[in-house]
This record gives sequence, structure tokens and C-alpha cells, in this order.
Amino acid sequence: MQRIHNAIQLTGLTDDDLAQLYGYPSGLDRPWVRANFVSSIDGAATSDGVSGGLGTDADHQVFAMLRELADVVLIGAGTVRAENYGPAKTDPALRRHLHDLGIGGNREGAPPPIAVVTASAALDAAGRLFTEAGDTGAATRAPLIITTAAAPADRKRLLAEAGAEVIEAGDVAVAPHDALAVLADRGLLRVLCEGGPHLFGDLLEAGCVDELCLTTSPVLIGGTARRISLSHEEFRTSMTPAHIVLADDGTMLTRWVRS
Repeated sequence: MQRIHNAIQLTGLTDDDLAQLYGYPSGLDRPWVRANFVSSIDGAATSDGVSGGLGTDADHQVFAMLRELADVVLIGAGTVRAENYGPAKTDPALRRHLHDLGIGGNREGAPPPIAVVTASAALDAAGRLFTEAGDTGAATRAPLIITTAAAPADRKRLLAEAGAEVIEAGDVAVAPHDALAVLADRGLLRVLCEGGPHLFGDLLEAGCVDELCLTTSPVLIGGTARRISLSHEEFRTSMTPAHIVLADDGTMLTRWVRS
């Protein structure tokens, strides 16, 4: 991959360069919310119904690094179901190294837990997220299911029996700030949101998103695919480009920070 300095100069990037480019701020005292999405040139967030259809080698490399850096991966239940989510599988040695650098990772090398926001607790307790939780190659933490008091008790019980930590963070809905408070209470401040569009839109509308890492895949999709964010109301959030990275195949990887 190559980095574009002021959209003009190109330089090669090492893995350490990539980690420094995407490192979290030091000394955090609140959740820092980073969203990561991929889209086509014409703005489609999915291909054949899943985001994975847009991924490239460069996107996969950055996707993996963002997980290595994060304390927690935050996603909506619809994304868990659509993408058949499993636990985050990371490199324990790299996680310890990133922690020592002060830009992310984990002191013990443990992977980031997956935190799912779901008002109804409508998740398959036999799904990969629960059945593969012990296969990450390092000490693991249970998935966090952030749900509501109104969610059916039998669903919450089944998820808890499958090994999840089930937390009620609202009566009938989970507000973005309440979901982040659940993470902060557990010391999970480096937040990586991987979707979906409704959760990202809710976080944006609530003013909770600090940065967006957006991969533009060098393809045109057409069709009726959704955008990366959806919300009830239109709003405007000013963002500043932190960097632009261009891969040899034309994949463009941008990082935008809230102004």
C-alpha cells in the first residue's frame, strides 16, 4: 500500500506504519468511537447483501489492524445476522506490542470482545458468535449483549446460557450514550463500530462518532444497496481527513476525524 501526502506524494507503508496511522489517542477518559465501513465508488455499502462482497486485500489488512487496536467491537444485531459474525480473532503478541506503544491492543494480548446492540435480544444462541468464542487463540471475554428490559426474558436467558454477558441498558430501546456507558463501565474505551448502517446512523445522530475509516472499493455496483449510515433525520457532521491511503489495485482507504 501507499500513502498519499496531501494527495500528491506516495510512500510505502509497513505494518508498523499502519498501526501508527490508525492508533487511538492516548490518555482517553471516555469512549472514542471509530467506525469502519467499506463502500463502492457509487456509494453501495453492500454487494449481494453483505459488506464482505466489497472487500479487497488492502481493506482486509486495515480491517484486521483496526481490530488489533480496539478494546471492543461494537455492532448491531442485524449485522451479526447478515454477516454471520464470529468472535474477533487477533494476534496476542501484536496486541501486547500495540499496548506497549500506547496506541491500542491489550496488556495480556486478549482479543476485543464483540458487543452487540439489540433492543429485542433476537440473536441465535447457536450462532458463531457464541459457539466459536473459545477458539480465538488467547484468553477471551464473553460477547456483550446490550439489550433492554422489554426484550423477552427467554431470549436473554438463552444468550446468557450460551456464555454471553447480557446487560439491560434501556427500557424499550438502547440509546447510543447508554450503550457506550456500558462499555466505559468495563474499561472499554477504544471502540470500533463495524455497523450496520442503522447503528452507525444512531451514533452519528447522537454526536457519538469521533472518526470514520472508510474504504472505497474500486468497483461500481448499481442496484439498490444501502448507504453506510441511515437515520430518522438528516443532520450534518463536519469531518477532517486525517489521511488517505491508496493501494496498488486502486482501493482508497481514508480516515476522517470529527472537526
